[in-house]
Formats: sequence, C-alpha cells, structure tokens
Amino acid sequence: MPNDPGPTARALRALEILRTRPTTTAGELAVRLGVTERAARRYVGILKEAGIPVESARGPHGGYRLGRGTRLPPVHFTQAEALGLVMAALGGRPAVADADDLVGTALGKVVKALPESVGRQAALLREYAAAAPDPLAAHPDPAVTSSLVEAVAHRRRVLLAYRSEAGNAWEEEADPWSLVVRHGRWYLLCHSHRADAVRTYRVDRIGEVQSTGHRFDAPVDFDPVAVLEENLGTGWQFATRVVFDAPPAEVAPWIRPPMGRLEPLGDGCVLVGSTRNPDMYAQEWLARVPFAFRIEGGDELRAAAAALAARFSTAVTDHRPGSRPPTG
Repeated sequence: MPNDPGPTARALRALEILRTRPTTTAGELAVRLGVTERAARRYVGILKEAGIPVESARGPHGGYRLGRGTRLPPVHFTQAEALGLVMAALGGRPAVADADDLVGTALGKVVKALPESVGRQAALLREYAAAAPDPLAAHPDPAVTSSLVEAVAHRRRVLLAYRSEAGNAWEEEADPWSLVVRHGRWYLLCHSHRADAVRTYRVDRIGEVQSTGHRFDAPVDFDPVAVLEENLGTGWQFATRVVFDAPPAEVAPWIRPPMGRLEPLGDGCVLVGSTRNPDMYAQEWLARVPFAFRIEGGDELRAAAAALAARFSTAVTDHRPGSRPPTG
C-alpha cells in the first residue's frame, strides 16, 4: 500500500482482512488499517454500499465477517505461475489439451481469464505443447474422490462399493487414512474391517462412497506414500520368494517396494512378496536386477522366468545357413 492510502485502498484492504480473518472486531480492523475505530466502521460501510455482504455481531465474541456468496477480487497470476500451472496440468493429465476434457475445460477458463500480458504465453504453451498419454494413468470420479477426501479429513468410516480388475464386486467397510497419487493412479490407503488389515484400493474402481457416521483414529506420524508402497507388494494371488547372493545394501537400490520385503539371509538376502502378474514381475522387475539370484517360489514366477529365459536363448541362437547349434 502507498504511504497514505485513500479510502478506496483502505476499503479493499479491509475486505482482504475480513476474507483472511473470519471474525474481526472494529478495534482489530482499525489497528490493521492504521485508523480509528470510527474510520474502520466507515470503511465497512463503504463495502456494504458496494454490495459486499458484511455481517456484524455484537457481544464479546462479535465482530465483522463476510456473508455467504461474497464476490472476492480476482486471483492474480504472474506469467511464471501461469506457465507453471499449465505445465503441471499437462504433466499430470495429458488430456487437458483436449477441449472436452474436464480439467482441460477448467484450465481453459483460467487461461482465458488472465490478462493478455500474463496469459498469452500460457495459452501458446497449452496450444502447441503435446503430451503423450500415460497408459497406466487412471482418473477417478471427482465426486467419489471428494467424498473420500471429506471422510479422510473428518476421520469418518465409510462403506465402499468396489470392483476389482477381474470384475469381482463387493462392499467394503473401511477407515480411510489417506489418498495417494502414484504414477498417474489414485489409491485409497485404509484399514479394511472385512480383512482386518491394511488395504490399498484404486479410487477409479470405487463406485460409491457412503459415510457411516462412525469415527476412527488414524495411525500417528505415518508416511502414507511409504505405507502404500510397502502394502502394494503384499496380499496378491501368487507368492514370490527370490534369493540373492549379494548383501541387502547392494540389492536394495534395485528393489521397488511393490516387489516385496527384502531381508538378510546369510551372506546375501531374500525378497519375499506376492504378485498378481508373474510375467510382469519376471520381465520388468527381476530382469533389471544386476545380481545373481534364484527363484525359490512360487511356481508361477518360476514358470514365467523360465519362459523369459527360453525366449532370450532362442533370440541369440545362430539361425544362419551352415551354422552349427551351440555345444555344451
């Protein structure tokens, strides 16, 4: 503000104070504005004359507060903030470049509302930057996500209508601890009362959320991302057990949490977990670990690794005319 702001500037400053402090007395408003209480009341009157609903209440806990439906001044972006917003949207949801995408529509409204000097570069970025779709990304229903956020914030137990990837459907009573976004997918981290254990559920597979009204206590000082990563490697259909000859400290950087739990074993270590997709486990996860290992379980993972080994063995066999098969 200028050194000697006029009535309009002080009235706008009073509006900002009331916006950030729900209940403000005339004395507090006067101190913040650097005027007398009488002058502070006059600025409140200016706001009321401008059509801004400012409510007042008497008593020791009274004061001024903005009424419902107040139209606040527009939010101002710098050019860097506008560009950062578009870049974040494109990076997290490539479909925002499409005019019929839900987030794309909202982003378009924001960009159009920006002043020319700020919004021009953001509009160009959105128009000419292309983003490759993430085949693993999944976008849940905003209404379902909103209900889950409400339940997490107020520690309310919920009933979930859930459908697995295989098409199995069931109703789940759960204490929602946190929502975690991981590699383009939204997960609900919760305590399942049906299983009496920690569970992770894909939010895009939740069809309905109902609050039960029962409260719960969430774990204290837990890391939602770490708990989710650890939980993703347990509870799947096919058990896995892989033994490495190298010590845990060397193997650990190559192990993703969903692969299971890494434990010391003699001079080496063992990876114990489970998977719903043995082929993916062998081809995408185990194959990239640069240490000797042996698969002790389960049978499905051993079969997947054997099939992978056979494919690579065939790929390096010399099929040229006159070539001799490899000898042992």
